[in-house]
Amino acid sequence: MHIKKVIISNFKSYRNPFCLELDKGLNILVGNNETGKSTILEAIHLALSGLSNGRYFLNDLSEYYFNYEAVQEYLKSLSSSRPLPPPEISIEVFIGGDDLPLFEGDENSIQKNECGICFKIQMAEKYRAEYNEYIAEGNISALPIEFYEVNWTTCARESITPRKIPIKSALIDSSSARYKNGSDVYISHIVRNHLEDKDKNGLTQAHRRLQTQFVKDESVKNVNEIISSLAIDGSAAKRLKLTVDLSSKDAWESSFVTSVEEIPFQHIGKGEQAVIKTKLALEHKKSKEANIILIEEPENHLAHSKLNQLIKAVQDKCTEKQILISTHSSFVANKLGLEKLILIENKIPLRLNSLSEETQDFFAKLPGYNTLRLLLCKKAILVEGDCDELLVQRAYMDKNKGRLPIEDEVDVISVGTSFNRFLHIAEKIKKSVCVVTDTDGNIDALERKYASYLGDNAKPFIKICYDNIIDSGNLVVGEKKKPFNYNTLEPKFLKVNKQKKVNRILGLEKSEDELHLYMRANKTICALKIFETTEKLEFPKYISDAIE
Repeated sequence: MHIKKVIISNFKSYRNPFCLELDKGLNILVGNNETGKSTILEAIHLALSGLSNGRYFLNDLSEYYFNYEAVQEYLKSLSSSRPLPPPEISIEVFIGGDDLPLFEGDENSIQKNECGICFKIQMAEKYRAEYNEYIAEGNISALPIEFYEVNWTTCARESITPRKIPIKSALIDSSSARYKNGSDVYISHIVRNHLEDKDKNGLTQAHRRLQTQFVKDESVKNVNEIISSLAIDGSAAKRLKLTVDLSSKDAWESSFVTSVEEIPFQHIGKGEQAVIKTKLALEHKKSKEANIILIEEPENHLAHSKLNQLIKAVQDKCTEKQILISTHSSFVANKLGLEKLILIENKIPLRLNSLSEETQDFFAKLPGYNTLRLLLCKKAILVEGDCDELLVQRAYMDKNKGRLPIEDEVDVISVGTSFNRFLHIAEKIKKSVCVVTDTDGNIDALERKYASYLGDNAKPFIKICYDNIIDSGNLVVGEKKKPFNYNTLEPKFLKVNKQKKVNRILGLEKSEDELHLYMRANKTICALKIFETTEKLEFPKYISDAIE
């Protein structure tokens, strides 16, 4: 049993129906801030559990769960001749994998026979008359939440409660911790879901025995004698005493505190908390409940080694559980597999599941590459190394009134020699990308390397920028007297800026050949000085072409 599709409408940033299809095992959500990744996790968890921020949603309903634009449009319409109906929130979760007749039907937004549940926050018809009177009074400045109700129904039109939903969720948010009476609400929820009824009843009975022991303790007896001597409202019959709260069936939840090595859970490190909560959720073994694990940015508070451990735990459980992770970490995305990645951009989900196995395997084995920088920028310039990155950034600044590329959402990314790997990703998501590369004097080899993006195969959003002029000279290097390579960035920069200016920038007095050798041996130092100089610079045409 798994979630195969979710449709969200009017919930927080998602106004228009947003449809997200999910794989059985692992799903990785990526996107810029404010794209709605966290909202997707929150919506799924809310629809399946009725919980929001660790609290029961029925007690926490506010207009801030509704899409802001929809609320404002509704409020504005109340002063017009055609007032809009109150906005509604709808979260539909479609289930695959099991035969569930109670949940199968066409009562859903797509009007197709599906197995699933529909969670709605809508105007309660029983309050319709009172609502109409309230609206008639005018001067409404906020959504009248008091007239709303929360409903769960199946696609077969049956009303249900969260208890009847066959698929359960655990939400792990390592970026923050929420506590209730000293106990972390996430871990309490996970532990509660691990327990069978007989285990819960055992805890309740143990809790009751604690109450008995508490009130029989001599110290407590002495305090209660003092308290009981105080009359309330002048009546000696009404006495006060200290006891243990047993007013609710699950009172043990707010009394017991989870500890690790005798240290209360909330006092251990945030990284350790994240690992423990995630592993507990992954180990859920209640055989009749297929679980979805929702993990919010697992990289928060985790050192590299701990993050590796957590990723390994997630990978091991992917065949047993359905897992949905949101992340800003290229390492997490690469390690877990780019084929599982879903990019959320402009409220539209894009998948990378058609990448070649070779490219997927490359980034999984070398997860340090900044793949998410490419995915999340507006446009990208790919370069080979740090020195190329500095010179391209300076060239961009000179053309754009001193603005760094990133200020215009253009990311200059060093990718080593893995240009084609990144281009495979750019091609799938149609990202505007320029490659700035050296020819090393062999244009034919370069054009063969990028044949998929040149000539008849050219893509309008991918440009390969290189110098099509082969430069040569008499300089040789090394003991073997190998010909100097005049067809890399530094010699090309020297060519257009001339010996005298480059000497001034670098604070040297060298001949042209000496400058070639110095710049070859001191790439980073030279790149930094070029980046910081106040001299007016010229740049090779292929760099200018990339920036244009």
